[in-house]
Amino acid sequence: MTKWVYSFGDGLNEGRADMRNLLGGKGANLAEMAANGLPVPPGFTITTEVCSAFYENGRKYPDELKAQVDAALQRVEQSMGLRFGDPEAPLLVSVRSGARVSMPGMMDTVLNLGLNDQTVEGLARSSGDARFAWDSYRRFIQMYGSVVMGVPHHHFEDVLEQFKRANNVEDDTAITAGQWRAIVVDYTHIITTHTGTDFPTNPQDQLWGAIGAVFGSWMNPRANTYRKLHEIPASWGTAVNVQSMVFGNMGDDCATGVCFTRDPSTGENIFYGEYLINAQGEDVVAGIRTPQPMACARAEAGQHPMETTLPQAYAELLRVRSILETHYKDMQDIEFTVQRNVLYILQTRNGKRTAAAALKIAIDMAREGLITQEEAIQRVPAASLDQLLHPTLDPRAERVQLTRGLPASPGAAAGAVVFTAEECEARAAKGEDVILVRIETSPEDVHGMHAARGVLTTRGGMTSHAAVVARGMGRVCVAGAGGIHVDYAAGSLSVGSHTVKEGEWITLDGGTGAVYLGRVPTIEPVLSDDFNTLMGWADGVRRLGVRANAETPDDARTARRFGAEGIGLARTEHMFFGPDRIGFVRQMIIADEESVRQKAIAALLPFQREDFASLFRIMAGLPVTVRLLDPPLHEFLPHEAAEMAEVAQALGRSVEDVRARCAALAETNPMLGHRGCRLGLTSPEIYAMQVRALIQAAVLVEKELGRPIHPEIMIPLVATKAELATTRRAAEDEIARVLKEEGTNLSYSIGTMIELPRAAIQADQIAEYADFFSFGTNDLTQTTFGLSRDDAGSFLPYYVDQGLLPRDPFVSIDRDGVGALVRLGVERGRQTSADLKLGICGEHGGDPDSIAFFDEVGLDYVSCSPFRVPVARLAAAQAALATRQKAASPA
Repeated sequence: MTKWVYSFGDGLNEGRADMRNLLGGKGANLAEMAANGLPVPPGFTITTEVCSAFYENGRKYPDELKAQVDAALQRVEQSMGLRFGDPEAPLLVSVRSGARVSMPGMMDTVLNLGLNDQTVEGLARSSGDARFAWDSYRRFIQMYGSVVMGVPHHHFEDVLEQFKRANNVEDDTAITAGQWRAIVVDYTHIITTHTGTDFPTNPQDQLWGAIGAVFGSWMNPRANTYRKLHEIPASWGTAVNVQSMVFGNMGDDCATGVCFTRDPSTGENIFYGEYLINAQGEDVVAGIRTPQPMACARAEAGQHPMETTLPQAYAELLRVRSILETHYKDMQDIEFTVQRNVLYILQTRNGKRTAAAALKIAIDMAREGLITQEEAIQRVPAASLDQLLHPTLDPRAERVQLTRGLPASPGAAAGAVVFTAEECEARAAKGEDVILVRIETSPEDVHGMHAARGVLTTRGGMTSHAAVVARGMGRVCVAGAGGIHVDYAAGSLSVGSHTVKEGEWITLDGGTGAVYLGRVPTIEPVLSDDFNTLMGWADGVRRLGVRANAETPDDARTARRFGAEGIGLARTEHMFFGPDRIGFVRQMIIADEESVRQKAIAALLPFQREDFASLFRIMAGLPVTVRLLDPPLHEFLPHEAAEMAEVAQALGRSVEDVRARCAALAETNPMLGHRGCRLGLTSPEIYAMQVRALIQAAVLVEKELGRPIHPEIMIPLVATKAELATTRRAAEDEIARVLKEEGTNLSYSIGTMIELPRAAIQADQIAEYADFFSFGTNDLTQTTFGLSRDDAGSFLPYYVDQGLLPRDPFVSIDRDGVGALVRLGVERGRQTSADLKLGICGEHGGDPDSIAFFDEVGLDYVSCSPFRVPVARLAAAQAALATRQKAASPA
């Protein structure tokens, strides 16, 4: 018989931390903590396999599940000395989700399950606190009504807010038992009105309704969005954790809180967190009440840190902090409850953190001996390094501070104010910079948060939903800016005499919590010593080289600053668009007379020579791969009347002649037309000019620097070995002429881009004439899929959403199709030439998952945009370590 349910707590721990795929992260950690003697309330976990079976069998449960749940629930009753549904001594439980990876705020939770009109009286008698009992009951009805029965959450909040205004009450803790009883009646009426059914009073019905809601929430829109953003397969499913309740809302010797063993924003080794006295469950992270700090050192005037208000529980929490971090060897995110001065741990997980924090924690833990350098390299998600490269506010810039909140996620962002996630997403899709402003965010806002440059909330703390999700996404966030009044109906926010309407700009400083009017200038970030240390460790283990795609001096300098080992792709066509040279390019294309064409080409040569020389100087002997002209000529043609008139005047021809010539050069599908090496073959003088400029520049800079310069000439869009043989021969002839003129020798390489399926298939023959291959995976993806990267954005998201493709193939390489061609090109190319240098210069060169694939197939280097160089360096190291671990593990 399949085991669907695993118990934990009170000496019966059937799970372990390494069973997270089966028990989910939460269930596995609860079992692990309980087994290590930490104060974990007993409960049980329904496995992720039940979730999979649930969806595979038309939302039906396995036959044995109910009996296993009943048996596990009886064990919890025995442990607690309470009975589920007993009107005298009722056992109450929480029902929570628990996927194998943390999905904060994405899944639904129900607390205080088991209450009804009879058991609430028993809870009041056994606790001696009727206010607490009825407060717990209204919370349960509100959660259950929303999560399980689908009643919109705001209906319950509206009733409560109206009651508070009518009775001049600000704090929920001031509401009496009798008042909560009346609110419970209103809540049940809301449910009946909206659903047409009564609130369920049978605890067993409640339990199975909540279990079904958790499994159902695995496929709700916000969970689907989160999984899509974080590439979590739907097939993983979620577990359900049923756990005996402990109560933080029984009085002033009770509390609930969330803490981190280190600061999740900065990575500092200080205890960090927030708590609320006389509160429960979601109060801290939901932002309903402003939480208090944990430690005196973090408290400001008027605050009440846990260290002084609950010193016994705080001391115990410090002990637990040390145990958990030492055991898991990572920064932990801990949820806890204090019931009558007794601490209970409800959850631990590896904490979400900013990239800066991840970097510092990894370096510090390695130096502390908790983890190895190799583990430190693997601890920092490579893609997250982008967060470290974002701009910050220019300290010299003038600014008008609107207000200040909590610095919940670092960085600086400016944008137009919007108040809904939908509007945020719509404006961002048009290319606008936007700031999402909410009183408090909820999981329904995730898509808007992802689209926004930054997030501003008026409620919530450093562990609120907005803070946690923004940090995970790398979005700037200022939370708990209580001085702001948000008026959704009017579409405005106000602070004192200042009013900012939707569409007007504000700037957020996620490092200080400041909010400024208008747009404040920014400056480039300064990379920390920790960053340089990690990069050094990564460089020590990676096999793949890392170059940059760069053709301007600024790009090249940025690439060097970030550790690029050369230029893997310099696109010469980008150099042609300068205002001082585009006119000559157009004359070269449009002219009929050979003499006129040659004159225009000769005018372009010094520009190209200086372009190349500047790259060689900046790279100072590192390899520079220059791609000869690739795009179709029509991209350079004049389109406006004034541009045509300018070309006509330069050529001494009529505007009509120029317009006719442009029309003749037009192509139906230019990306599959007269471009790349085809252009070099039919207009060899263009490639000859580029090769001459390149070699002259290399000779010049070699003399200047007194060190060898080794240019790599790359011929694009080759489909046959004859194309490469012919263009190579022409290039070598031009190189020989230049070197003879210069009276010198020069080392150089000539290779090609593998960007067509035929080229990959014929790589063994093409390699006869190539010193190197660089896989152009942008075009290879286009030509393999028959997709246009410029146009496919209109439907590729649908393909990913519907599971027709696992990911956008232009973002991460399609291993089965495009990847198979790359693998074939590698194998066949090296059959012909064992020392053939192999690289990749498409956008995939900066994608960590793609880099892992390129390491696997044996490429020598990747080339990516300058700002992705650190990402590629770290991803290459992680790929090398993964390969070592795989080789070392038993078959």
